[in-house]
Amino acid sequence: MDNKRLDKVNKLILKELGDIFQKELKPAVPSLMITVTHVKVTSDLGYANVYLSIFGVDDKKKVVEEVGTNARAIRGLLGNRIRHQMRVIPELRFFEDDSLDYIENIDNLLHSGK
Repeated sequence: MDNKRLDKVNKLILKELGDIFQKELKPAVPSLMITVTHVKVTSDLGYANVYLSIFGVDDKKKVVEEVGTNARAIRGLLGNRIRHQMRVIPELRFFEDDSLDYIENIDNLLHSGK
């Protein structure tokens, strides 16, 4: 599939999932902040790997697992939003985006002089 088309699909899903997490799922756990940082759709549009940045909780892996168990419901919410732009809504697979933790660790190492 054309890379331009995949990029547009990635951006569309990123935008809509970000909106879903901020507006529709935020009231369930107000102390938790989940941000969608990156979406990578497979070339056949069958799966979307969604990377989440999680703040406000220590056990981030547990939150990602919980989001993963609710993937069908989240996919349904996504489908309601983009059903006029896409014929098939990809299956969602959620992963933790630990790039911010990695950057923070490098920053701490640089500032500590080690």
